[in-house]
Amino acid sequence: MESLNGHFLISTPQMPDPRFQEQVIYLCAHNDEGTMGLVINNPNYEITLLDVFHGANLPLPEGPLPPVYVGGPVELDAGFILFASDDKEYFSLNVTENVSLSRDSRLLEEIARGEGPENFLFMLGYAGWGPGQLEMELMDNGWLTVPGDIETLFHTPDENKWKMAAQRYGIDISIFGDVIGYA
Repeated sequence: MESLNGHFLISTPQMPDPRFQEQVIYLCAHNDEGTMGLVINNPNYEITLLDVFHGANLPLPEGPLPPVYVGGPVELDAGFILFASDDKEYFSLNVTENVSLSRDSRLLEEIARGEGPENFLFMLGYAGWGPGQLEMELMDNGWLTVPGDIETLFHTPDENKWKMAAQRYGIDISIFGDVIGYA
């Protein structure tokens, strides 16, 4: 199977794991060693980015900030920054030409000072699969994969991301799999 880096993993109505119902995961790494992704539509209402900045003794920026997201059930105390790549150099993983992933505290400092990337999501935790595990789940129709896009990732309200990520490709995810056809 070719790499799914930069794709959305959209849970279908057949998703058996309740933790992932109506979730969209942005896949950051997909290879023979396994898969790693971040849930992009599950805001954490118990902690804010201001709480994160305050806890890290960083300046508190002015203006509205995006929520902190629950990136997945693995390592919930680990912070990740998914951002639209720009010309600045950060210690990061280039997921695609336009999107990068970082755990670099210097990037968080720049965001706090208002000098970081304009489009970013801050997550605690991630979703992970061992070798071949995601491929098995894909065969069971628990997930749909579509190419990821900046608009859905950074500019679509969280409550609309699940449907919008699929609708961009002409798919009504709310009924996906309910129709059985024969050719």
